[in-house]
Amino acid sequence: MTFKFDNVFINEAYTVTGPYEKKGPFSNYFTYSFDDLYCMAKTWEQAEINMIKKAYSYLKEKPEIILSGDLLNQIAASSYSIKDFNIPFIGLYSACSTSTLGIILASILVSKKLSNIVAVSVSSHNSSAEKQFRYPIEYGGPKKKCTTFTTTGCGVVSISNKKTNIKIESGTIGVIKDYGVKDVNYIGAIMAPSAAYVINKHLKDLGRSIDYYDLVLTGDLGIYGMEILKELMEREYNIKLSNYNDCGVMLYDLEKQSVCSGGSGPACLPLVSYSYIFSLMKEKKLKKVLLVATGSMHSLTMVNQKLSIPSISHAVSIEAI
Repeated sequence: MTFKFDNVFINEAYTVTGPYEKKGPFSNYFTYSFDDLYCMAKTWEQAEINMIKKAYSYLKEKPEIILSGDLLNQIAASSYSIKDFNIPFIGLYSACSTSTLGIILASILVSKKLSNIVAVSVSSHNSSAEKQFRYPIEYGGPKKKCTTFTTTGCGVVSISNKKTNIKIESGTIGVIKDYGVKDVNYIGAIMAPSAAYVINKHLKDLGRSIDYYDLVLTGDLGIYGMEILKELMEREYNIKLSNYNDCGVMLYDLEKQSVCSGGSGPACLPLVSYSYIFSLMKEKKLKKVLLVATGSMHSLTMVNQKLSIPSISHAVSIEAI
């Protein structure tokens, strides 16, 4: 399902990160970076709450409604962060694809004049996510080369009909795809099929070729998931990805930092796009970008029952004006 939007713009965008992200190539583009994983808190979960609060502290205009999600059970980080704001709140969960889902829903609210200004935020924390979805980091279990490294950070954008230099042009909501992958360490392979589907669907619905975009940017497939996506696009849809990159690969220095096949997590795409990519668009070095956040709908309960892992991806087209 693809939506076209009129007069919907990114007004503000802020990124808050942890120490690993600060050591990556985009440290100068982030709004703020904490020096350690505790983020001035006592626990990993409370550290994530602090990151979200820090990101929202930079907003200049108060939103009329907030859409937010994270990886914790009951999206606890978002709920605890926003509970004192006294602003209408919609909690979202689409795993690592939550950012683009939130942008699409916010754009619908603004374009239909149901709200004048909507804030969308997503977050993730390496240590809280590892504890919930795999093993606590204290366990010290070895990681496979295909494993991704959960990003520590929060990204928030403010969306309204107030004209700025970055326009939200359209968005495509994806469908669940399941290619039978059961390995929780190989989320690049899990998510690539849904990414391939939504890219093709987006182009088909709007009658475009892949060359329409200066850059196609996936969320967190990692170096192996990137190659799988390229293969799927050519084999299933006869589309050769050009001008393509993945935020999980871009966010870190893969040669110097121990992050396996790259970054993952809901904050992965926002940390790269809301900082570095938006900067390039404001300078008109990029004009048309397709953001494709990719989500592995990973449930420990289902994995322990030996079921495969489904995924979903959502795409958002943004343009520099």
